Amino acid sequence: MLQRAHENGVRKILLPNIDASSVDGMLELCALHPNICFPMMGLHPCSVQENYEDELEKIYTALYQKNIIAIGEIGIDLYWDKSTLPLQRLAFRKQVEWAKDLHLPIVIHGRDSYNELFEELNVLNDQNLSGVFHCFNGSIQQAEKILSYGNFYLGIGGVLTFKNTKLGDVLKELPLDKIILETDAPYLSPMPYRGQRNESAYVRYVAEKLAEITRKTITEIEEITTANAHKLFPGNTNQ
Repeated sequence: MLQRAHENGVRKILLPNIDASSVDGMLELCALHPNICFPMMGLHPCSVQENYEDELEKIYTALYQKNIIAIGEIGIDLYWDKSTLPLQRLAFRKQVEWAKDLHLPIVIHGRDSYNELFEELNVLNDQNLSGVFHCFNGSIQQAEKILSYGNFYLGIGGVLTFKNTKLGDVLKELPLDKIILETDAPYLSPMPYRGQRNESAYVRYVAEKLAEITRKTITEIEEITTANAHKLFPGNTNQ
């Protein structure tokens, strides 16, 4: 998988954490490939349950590992379980505090929950907070709201290549300097691999589609979105 990614021009892979159980495996992978794989630390909203404070405590102890580049994946998910919304809000707020204290960006998961996340960010956002709304698939109004926070980007993945998506029409109206490409591997594989296991190499198909939509060359898209990623995730990924 790493070899295929390299062959398709992918030089850095940023890995979001899920919960306490995924920390060791992720750090082991990053240790094996220290110049390619870079870890984030966070508690995914789908993993927020009654024991979320215990999970956060375990994840917090891992925050001071070398090369942590972001707090993520964090946010609110109302697709799978709406009953945990109050706990998800509390976990999100706590992890945003970590990000501010450590001067790290956040990676936000927002499935069916943009309004709730906006409610939180309207209070939490300041000059010390930056991040990306991962797997953005919203409206132009939602995109403009996100960009109004100042230091936030839109993460664009395989959905852009789907036949019935309106995401392309939204992106035509937005500045490219606020777009970051991603995969959400192993999910949301772009065409022509939709329905199959996604992997980092397939980000090229997202780049190609964005180039087509914006009437840019693939090289221009690569350069712009890579520069955006380095701005948001300075960490040690510039090495």
